[in-house]
Amino acid sequence: MRGWWQELAGLVLPPACGGCGAARVLLCAGCAQALSGAAAGRVSPSPRPAGLPAVYAAAAYEGAVREVVLAHKERGALPLAGPLGAALAAAVGGAAGAGADGAGAGEELLLVPVPSARRQVRARGHDPARRIALAAAGRLRGAGARARVVCVLRQVRPVADQAGLGARERRENLAGALGVRGGGAVGFPAAARIVLVDDLITTGATLAEAARALRAASVGPVAGAAVVAAPTGSFVRNRSTTRTEQRSCE
Repeated sequence: MRGWWQELAGLVLPPACGGCGAARVLLCAGCAQALSGAAAGRVSPSPRPAGLPAVYAAAAYEGAVREVVLAHKERGALPLAGPLGAALAAAVGGAAGAGADGAGAGEELLLVPVPSARRQVRARGHDPARRIALAAAGRLRGAGARARVVCVLRQVRPVADQAGLGARERRENLAGALGVRGGGAVGFPAAARIVLVDDLITTGATLAEAARALRAASVGPVAGAAVVAAPTGSFVRNRSTTRTEQRSCE
């Protein structure tokens, strides 16, 4: 019940920028630039959980990007799914490993969102990852890719709230928590590229568990994973730059 009136309000009422709060604009030019995908790159949590596919993020989880992600996920700013989906589409291109449109000639690109817990969906009134994935698929189709969203993952057992848990605790909390819906594997053509998608990566435990669930159901291989945002320190290029700077000072 919560979602429909939030969407209506977003259409009728003059919004404030989801990133910086500027008046009468959904997303100002500066915040839109932060979500443009220009800073997209590969990320790798440390420690890296076993089974985690290659992950690409569109932007660093800080400043305006963090505010937009939280506004969409926790505060019901549903129209922000559009710009978040555009950012995710930029990351999907890297994760799919086939250039800017995210898929090779003749291949279908399947985006598999990581599901939220049912209690979270009820509390928020929507499933953030699914909504952003649908927006990303639309963006990719507009660029000529054969992209669609396949919601086959589901939670098969309750999990504790991840907030405050460390990397090892998150892995233990999520171990065996996801599965594939009955008959879900039927919707995966043999030539398709499968990309797991979510709005955010922290330790990588959720995406690793999602990849495990697909493998267990004989779905795959997974080409990679894509997220809107990741911690600044998890970008591989940032760590490489830091090591280079450290060596130059020795």
